[in-house]
Amino acid sequence: MTSKTYAIAASIAIFAGASLFLIKTTRTLSFSQKERDTISQTKTAAVQRPTPTINPAILRLSPVPATVKAVYLTAWSAGNETKINEIIKLADATELNAVVIDVKDYTGEVAFRTQSEQLRAVGSETDKIKDLPQLVSRLHERNIYVIARIAAFQDPLLAGRKPELAILDSRTQKPWKDNKGLSWVDPADTRVWDYLIEVANQAIKAGVDEINFDYVRFPSDGNLATLQYQTYNARALTKADQLKQFFKYLNGKLKPTGAVLSADLFGLSTLNTDDLGIGQVLENALLYFDYVSPMVYPSHYASGSFGYKNPALYPYDVVYQSLTSAMAKRNRLIAALTASSTQALASSTSQLAPSPKTPIMVQVGTIRPWLQAFNLGATYTPDMVRKQIQATQDAGFTSGWYIWNPSNVYNAAAFLPQQ
Repeated sequence: MTSKTYAIAASIAIFAGASLFLIKTTRTLSFSQKERDTISQTKTAAVQRPTPTINPAILRLSPVPATVKAVYLTAWSAGNETKINEIIKLADATELNAVVIDVKDYTGEVAFRTQSEQLRAVGSETDKIKDLPQLVSRLHERNIYVIARIAAFQDPLLAGRKPELAILDSRTQKPWKDNKGLSWVDPADTRVWDYLIEVANQAIKAGVDEINFDYVRFPSDGNLATLQYQTYNARALTKADQLKQFFKYLNGKLKPTGAVLSADLFGLSTLNTDDLGIGQVLENALLYFDYVSPMVYPSHYASGSFGYKNPALYPYDVVYQSLTSAMAKRNRLIAALTASSTQALASSTSQLAPSPKTPIMVQVGTIRPWLQAFNLGATYTPDMVRKQIQATQDAGFTSGWYIWNPSNVYNAAAFLPQQ
């Protein structure tokens, strides 16, 4: 294994290991056992309660913030009145103007009751968020932009209930499990794509402003030698090309609704020229999403990255170097697309018509990164969060950022810009 390959593998392992840390802490830090029991009882009784009526008058936030500054909330937090009041007060007192809410998380559960027969048939709906349209409307009244996060291919619920959609374990012919014990669905199966689009459409009907797709990749950890895809054919398409087809499909189905689309990628996608072995290529995502969101968490880079033994201790440098590399990739993509479009137009122009005097300008997505506000590799103070925000701005991206903390506890000092 080369040193470069080792660094990539180590970094992906850090991402995967940190994901386990995030999953384990999400609920326990946000809710007491009593609160979780109450939610569970309410969820059981929910089948007797009518589905919330979606008000057709619900509109997306207007005007949209020029720079989106968001914090992440689990569905449990979003469904908790005390936590929502806390987040609204935080937004009132700081520069925060947006939230990213799980509407389909790593469990595969959909966090709200929908009007979809397809989702009901699968049995994926829950009452983690009692009334999503009402919550969205309330946040909009406070000028808070609402982003719905959908975990895509990591989905143990769908894999378990629809095993024909799952990635199988070649030894057992049952749904394969990663190191966290979670199953995945096949990234090449268009039935899975349509299912994700159905979840997105239900969130759009509830009035959310943006759809954010996470886990848009192939598995990265676990016994990868036993993966058995029921649809994906590695001899026909690379993983990167397969995901590119998925991105194009999402764009074609969801953009006509007027939805803003974003996708989360590993932070290494800003630096590497390969697909990290999981199909993620930054340039491919930029073609089909309004915003591409690399998770440039300093703690997730392997020791030795950027010359640092512990990159987590250097939040500004890690984020700045990652995003300046992303900016360079984006600029090269725009230049290549512009040259290609200009050449195509020139070759199709009649000899009697004048040649175009200026090159055609093309539009691609931009970068809006995920930044770290959790303790891993170092204790993350408000100042360390602030340094990442500054690095994002200094790298030339003004579209904003998302802040990740699995416990959903945020310090206002991190969101008060230095004077």
